[in-house]
Amino acid sequence: MNRLSILILLALSSFVPRSLAPKKLMVDKSKSTVTYSMVHPMHKWDGVSHDVNAAMVYDEAAKQIQNVAVAIRVASFDSQNQNRDSHMIEVLDGIKYPNVTFTSQDVKPNADGTLTVNGKLTFHNVTKPITVQVTRREVGNQLLMNGKFDLKMTDYGIERPSLLGIATEDQFTLAFALAFTK
Repeated sequence: MNRLSILILLALSSFVPRSLAPKKLMVDKSKSTVTYSMVHPMHKWDGVSHDVNAAMVYDEAAKQIQNVAVAIRVASFDSQNQNRDSHMIEVLDGIKYPNVTFTSQDVKPNADGTLTVNGKLTFHNVTKPITVQVTRREVGNQLLMNGKFDLKMTDYGIERPSLLGIATEDQFTLAFALAFTK
């Protein structure tokens, strides 16, 4: 009987209740955006996408993100100028390469509460490793993730868009505000 009790205790100690097991969280599209910011010598502008598709595997017990995946359609960005948006889709070969994606299985918490996320960004059919610093907050049943990082169009084989024969700056910024419901 003693051996049976030990076996039962060992079996129960390895059991993880479903509520504590890591779970898949989906982004709340109504509260999430990805924004690009570009500079031309004549003006600056932002393009915003509210059509963000993202999911993460989250370990509630450890409060740890195990992996994350994000996808945004190039055509979903709105800069408040339809001609500029059409030109950006053309420059980015948005019909041939319709999505910008980011994936990571390497999310590390920092002492200051931020996260260091190492992953892969695929843009214009070019995949490169990237490290992003992310601010994470929990508000009610929402896990909020914010961050931004700089990219160079030429690193991804993209010819810089131009206006009046003058090209934009090569570097631009991608910023994100993602809300996941727990």
